[in-house]
Amino acid sequence: MIVDTHIHLNDARYQEILDEVIEEALAAGVSKMIISGYDRKSSVKAVELAHKYDACYAAVGLHPSEVHKGDSLGWLEPLLGEEKVVAVGEIGLDYYWDKTHRDLQIEFFKKQIAIARKANLPVVVHSREAAQDTYNVLKEKIPGVLHCFPYSPEMAVEFVKLGYYLGIGGVVTFKNARVLKEVVNAIDLRHLLTETDGPYLTPEPHRGKLNKPAYVKYVVEKIAEIKGMNAGVVADILYQNARNLFKI
Repeated sequence: MIVDTHIHLNDARYQEILDEVIEEALAAGVSKMIISGYDRKSSVKAVELAHKYDACYAAVGLHPSEVHKGDSLGWLEPLLGEEKVVAVGEIGLDYYWDKTHRDLQIEFFKKQIAIARKANLPVVVHSREAAQDTYNVLKEKIPGVLHCFPYSPEMAVEFVKLGYYLGIGGVVTFKNARVLKEVVNAIDLRHLLTETDGPYLTPEPHRGKLNKPAYVKYVVEKIAEIKGMNAGVVADILYQNARNLFKI
């Protein structure tokens, strides 16, 4: 069994084909999918879809690129009481897309970590070009994952020391993904999770097309190849990691 720990099935590109996408995922051995929100609307949609589909769960939160839009986060805590909400996310820091609201991003990141801690839920962290600030905030050591891990093997080791999982997605299948492959090689499987981040970052051999949760199998296969291990054994370990973090 395989888990897609980060998929945006709440995206408009999936809505007309959603039943087909879910069925294809189940047929490919993807037994659980965590739909990630990035603002109030997408988080509410994630919860709605988690209620509709047995295989789906929801993560709810405010993405760092959204924090400057005047959101008060008043909607977040009520959603955490919903059945099948398993994490707060995606939250974090992004200095690539937003270079002008760093202090505000950090403020909202810390606020949402506090909310997650109160609700006894893990966090799903988005971090881009913000490694040190992300690390400094996450020294609070709340359970969580750095989704679509973008940093060096050395930085990966430091986050793992704090107890965090690293989300590995379709980028690991790209020919030019040397650094991420080094991360996978350096970090014990016990600290890795599989994801697609669909509709983005579609893995080979489907790169350039709409990403689907069924394609997370290519991520598992590539991790197994890098580790020199049997893909079934790798899938079992990664599945248990997801269960341990998200309690699914």
